[in-house]
Amino acid sequence: MGVFLTAVFFLLITPGPGVLSTAGVGSSFGASPGYRYVAGLFIGTNLVALAVVTGLAGLVLAQPALRTILMYASIAYLCYLAFRIAFAGSKIRFIQSAKPPGIRDAVLLQAINPKAYVVNTALFTGFPFAGMALWQETTWKFLLMNLIWVPIHLLWLAAGIGLQKLDLPDHWHRAINIVMALSLLMVILLAIKMA
Repeated sequence: MGVFLTAVFFLLITPGPGVLSTAGVGSSFGASPGYRYVAGLFIGTNLVALAVVTGLAGLVLAQPALRTILMYASIAYLCYLAFRIAFAGSKIRFIQSAKPPGIRDAVLLQAINPKAYVVNTALFTGFPFAGMALWQETTWKFLLMNLIWVPIHLLWLAAGIGLQKLDLPDHWHRAINIVMALSLLMVILLAIKMA
């Protein structure tokens, strides 16, 4: 179980669309929208885990045409999210007035987040717990993963909020938002390369 917990920690804390967008939303829009966003990610990641456990994700992703459509939808949505984060602190009026991403946006992100599927597949199909029935092992994995998932995402959110609270000039806030958005785009490019 210790190996499983270590794997969960490192797979979740490494930058991916979920944690990077969490920090970006915290930095760009603040605490209250950030908590709503994390709640949506939580719902979304558990839906993805459920899809992996039930085999639904495998059935869907086994269809080449559907897999391609989902990949392009994922790329488009992640680029849109990166754009919103990058320009949240700018002086461009029509972008600045954009609503922060909410619960629905976060659930959608997890539904098309390639890292969410890879991580959940690795954790639920690997790391067997000796002496447990499959349903017990699956239940424990859901519980343990969520016990680690929540604090990690709250730490990323706190980091983003902390950046927002720093008394930095506007151009520094814009630069931080752009760096977070570019980091998210880098993860997208890596996902495309590995697909």
